[in-house]
Amino acid sequence: MSLPQRLFHIVRAGRPNQWIKNLIVYTAILFNAKLFELPLLVNSTFAFIILCMISSASYMINDIIDAPLDRLHPTKKNRPIASGKVSMQDATFVLFLLIILALTSALFLRIGLAIIIIIFFGLHVTYSLYLKKHILFDLFGISLSFMLRLFAGEVVTGYHVPIWLWLTTFFFALFIASVKRHSEFINQGTKTRPALKNYSEQLFLFLVNSFSVLAIVSYSMYAFVEKPPHIGSKLSGMFQSILRTEEPRKWFTLTVPLVVFGVSRYAQLLYEKRQGEQPERIITRDFVLMATILVWGILLVGLIYIF
Repeated sequence: MSLPQRLFHIVRAGRPNQWIKNLIVYTAILFNAKLFELPLLVNSTFAFIILCMISSASYMINDIIDAPLDRLHPTKKNRPIASGKVSMQDATFVLFLLIILALTSALFLRIGLAIIIIIFFGLHVTYSLYLKKHILFDLFGISLSFMLRLFAGEVVTGYHVPIWLWLTTFFFALFIASVKRHSEFINQGTKTRPALKNYSEQLFLFLVNSFSVLAIVSYSMYAFVEKPPHIGSKLSGMFQSILRTEEPRKWFTLTVPLVVFGVSRYAQLLYEKRQGEQPERIITRDFVLMATILVWGILLVGLIYIF
């Protein structure tokens, strides 16, 4: 195998398609109307890059541990480590290199971030060795990794994320994890993931329904209860002269139907197209879901930064 091919498969082993999850680090500055303040944006971007490095290291150690089971899976058997395109020696070397780079970079940025990186990697190792083999612990382990990403954004910027957004993140991560496990349960059965032996169709339906409702309710509470920050503009001055002072919060609830539709569309793709095993593919390849997220983002930015 040539050097470029070898490097290509090493990059694939780090699952760069999963880096989209680390965008949650920008939540702190986005919802505090600080997204366009350069120092905070730079810090958040460095945190994003560091999280991408430690995430890739986490995926590599997971694939090293899971290689025997992945070879039994119809799609996971094609992963670089499971297929042998990346040797265990190369994977181990890159794994330690990413850990050192991520931890060193985090120390230069914030000591608190370095602590989060250590906890994050420790969680993923624990998840790979233990948590994912046990019912419910596998779902909550995934959700906790999202919470650590959110907390990293707070640490590097100093801005607090409202509690209702914390709960939204927590429940939405549990919803995604439940959808993914449900899809694996339906498509592959229990031979490729031992924890699935303890689940049932009824339990998955309960978990998916419960977590989706809790995520929507939490976001709705944020929209209704929290007064959204805004930096002000000529348009905001015009609106304030016409509308009452509490009106900006009511306008913010316009984003709630988009969240409800997005969650519903995601569930549709699970139950009709059986695509729940790869949530990042659903988000990036389904036009309707991408359009919904785009409209939600534009409306969100508009309400915070323009109106």
